[in-house]
Amino acid sequence: MAKHMTQDDRKTLEARYNAGQSVAGIARAMQFNYSTIYKELKRGDTGKMDANGRAGYSAALGQQRLYNKKQQLRYWADRPEGETDA
Repeated sequence: MAKHMTQDDRKTLEARYNAGQSVAGIARAMQFNYSTIYKELKRGDTGKMDANGRAGYSAALGQQRLYNKKQQLRYWADRPEGETDA
């Protein structure tokens, strides 16, 4: 069964990642599949390098991007059939 990340999970991920822990180690410790961790790191990518020379990660940014995507999907799901943006 799929397990969704909570905001607290994202904060834990941020702390472990910034401490230099490997993705595989984080995945094992948090009991997530490593692909879930990679997807979350991509979602919360700050566009800058961190102190460990890796792409920076922000839990708050990851949470905000997830919220924005869900809002966008709700908008598309609630549109009447045949409605276009043109």
